[in-house]
Amino acid sequence: MAVSIPELLQDLRAETLPCTENEPMARHTTFRIGGPAAVFCQPRTAAELMRTLELCRAHHVRTYLLGNGSNVLFADAGFPGAVVCLTALASQPTLERQPDGRVALKTGAGVTLAAVCRAACAAGLTGLEFAYGIPGTVGGAVYMNAGAYGGEIKDALASAAFLDERLRLQTLPTPALALGYRTSVFETKNWCILEATFLLKPDPQGPAAIQARMEDFMARRRDKQPLDLPSAGSTFKRPQGAFAGQLIDQCGLRGFAVGGAAVSEKHCGFVVNKGGATCADVLALTEEVCRIVKEKTGYTLEREIRVVG
Repeated sequence: MAVSIPELLQDLRAETLPCTENEPMARHTTFRIGGPAAVFCQPRTAAELMRTLELCRAHHVRTYLLGNGSNVLFADAGFPGAVVCLTALASQPTLERQPDGRVALKTGAGVTLAAVCRAACAAGLTGLEFAYGIPGTVGGAVYMNAGAYGGEIKDALASAAFLDERLRLQTLPTPALALGYRTSVFETKNWCILEATFLLKPDPQGPAAIQARMEDFMARRRDKQPLDLPSAGSTFKRPQGAFAGQLIDQCGLRGFAVGGAAVSEKHCGFVVNKGGATCADVLALTEEVCRIVKEKTGYTLEREIRVVG
């Protein structure tokens, strides 16, 4: 099947669907790394998203769904298809009290986790404090079952609404989403997350107590994580029975660098962009770290960040 980028762009523009050509992905990822996407789309509504995906399929153009770009590494050569960014699908959270006293908080996939946590806090609802400071969107968090400080998205998630492989609107409850450690059913399906609904509990102590817990988690992040340098967050999955950062440190790899990419001096579980890092630098660095850790400790490390090209 012939792939036609020029014809796709022509049709997107004819229908005034937001798109640009040869957009550097370094502008749209927290790593600040990545070559150009042949087409970059940023639909503002579910209808625009559906039509954008329809046109991409009609022209046999490969698509990649992007949130806040906080857990992804784009190739230096870029992406030869259409990157569809969902951050404009940021419908404001809505609240609905349930018969059991809990409250359903529904929000769009493009809303940042920080914004959702703030909305829950303002409403005096507890259950999402752990997610405050995770640098991603709701869609990305559901996609990978994001977690921190003993909490995971699956702990608070009630259901997710999405477009299936035939672009039909579907909703599934959490047990049907196969949420595991940094994984979900969305990794194996050609589905696009539109909304998530969380079930939260009112905190008898009110917003002040929730805010205090959120600020505590954020203070821990600032104290231990290299938030001053571009990165994709935690670089490696946690191996069973150990912590990636500790293993890397034990192997003497703190500060180890390839090109502009380096193991963080502050937290060895992070690879940071010290300036001018390329995708090739990061891949070479992480492969060498994995090799040395395996050789010296017997543990097998696996990258948590997703490489796209």
